[in-house]
Amino acid sequence: MRFRFENHELDGELRELTRDGVRIPLQPQVFDLLLFLVEQRDRLVSKDDLIGKVWGNRAISDSALNSRINAARAAIGDDGKTQRAIRTIPRKGFRFVAECEEVSPAGQPAPVRPDPVRAAAASDRPAIAVMAFNNMSDDPDQDYFCDGISEDILTALSKVRWFLVIARNSSFTYKGRSVHIRQVAEELGVRYVVEGSVRKAGGRVRITAQLNDATTGSHLWAEHYDRDLVDVFAVQDEITNSIVAAIEPQIYAAENFRARRKPPASLDAWDLLMRGLSHYWRVTREDHVVAQALLQKAIGIDPNYGQALAVLAASHMFGVHLGWADLATAAPIAERAAAQAVQLDHEDAWSHAALGSVYFSTRRLADALSEFETALRMNPNFCLVQGYYALALSYAGRTEDSFEAAQRAIRLSPRDPSLAIYYGIAAYARFMTRQYDEAIALAREAIRHRGDLTGAYRVLAVSAGMTGDGETAAVALTELRRTQPNISLAWIATQLPWRSEEDRDHYLEGFRRAGLT
Repeated sequence: MRFRFENHELDGELRELTRDGVRIPLQPQVFDLLLFLVEQRDRLVSKDDLIGKVWGNRAISDSALNSRINAARAAIGDDGKTQRAIRTIPRKGFRFVAECEEVSPAGQPAPVRPDPVRAAAASDRPAIAVMAFNNMSDDPDQDYFCDGISEDILTALSKVRWFLVIARNSSFTYKGRSVHIRQVAEELGVRYVVEGSVRKAGGRVRITAQLNDATTGSHLWAEHYDRDLVDVFAVQDEITNSIVAAIEPQIYAAENFRARRKPPASLDAWDLLMRGLSHYWRVTREDHVVAQALLQKAIGIDPNYGQALAVLAASHMFGVHLGWADLATAAPIAERAAAQAVQLDHEDAWSHAALGSVYFSTRRLADALSEFETALRMNPNFCLVQGYYALALSYAGRTEDSFEAAQRAIRLSPRDPSLAIYYGIAAYARFMTRQYDEAIALAREAIRHRGDLTGAYRVLAVSAGMTGDGETAAVALTELRRTQPNISLAWIATQLPWRSEEDRDHYLEGFRRAGLT
């Protein structure tokens, strides 16, 4: 195969590079490297790609690789400063960017170009770049604060192992430059870009952040935060946590939308996982049945897909707690899936959350709390785990700790798809401390967000029962029977995992007073 670019021709069969018809001598490795870059010019070639193709996966140093890249550039009149033909994408790889065409020998038809080799499988994690936030203040010394916000967001997003987050040294190369996000996407190989600005005036700061779909140029999410700068680092931490907690579900939603635009026959494991997750967040019996089917398909494609296994386990145990599934049937399935997920990736917060949910429903509360705490150490901004953790704390008798954990989840992600659940858990914690009026208010807030949430109707019924509000208790029971037809005192006594018999009896008494039998 021969290629022509600028005044050069590269002949793969003769293994010859010429400039204006004059042969240019090249070392074999340099020739192989140049030929591979030209052949793969439609994509970004990683260091691993080059090592695999040119060096047969033998270990080489960065200096040796850079030496061969520089030699290839020199051979075609390029250099590391201008990068006219061979461009280096920091910490990502290399790409041949000069105009190039394939040349056929005389009398032969032009070859049909194969599809370019893809840099990654379709089911790979989406990549995200966090740009350096712009300093909109008059004081250039505030750059450190802007960079600190950006770096903290980058670090926090890196803990979500479902995403590939581009390193600071790559994304910050655009600092102070006006570039379109599509250029960023192409050069860094990302699908999403986070950008923002900081404006500081006196003792106040406004931080604006937005999440962009780099492939379409559209904004997926944007928010601004106004704060007093009483404690700079506390403000930085608070805003970072809020931004990261908001971004994560937005990316899941965007990935689900992307998957839904694909023909069913072309769906890969990642697409199926995203579709399954979208049904998971809807918190209905029917949606969890659909979610489990989609997740099983993803696992069928990739039996070692730890994330799909983790969500599958969590879905089964969610059904148990809300009365949709039988504990004896669901728990063994969920425990096998969760244990395999942890084994496949013991640094994934979702895997530990799933295993913790199994331990919770099977009355291993100490183990459940340990798994949830592990998950939160890995990803402190994982709101769903904060909710699970709060619930487990309540059943373990640590009701004040439970209420605080639920409040953290609410503050961290006020637009979270599971916000109603967090309010319901906070309501339950208040019921356990006999603060029935506050429990009723919180349960009603949960129902305002979700009118079909089983747990919220449970708390509303028992709290109203304990206060003697028969009308509210009757309405709550009617709605509870709609969302959980099998609800009974016997189910409550045997299926929910209290550590303390006194706490269980308190809950049962609330239901008796509400009129449940």
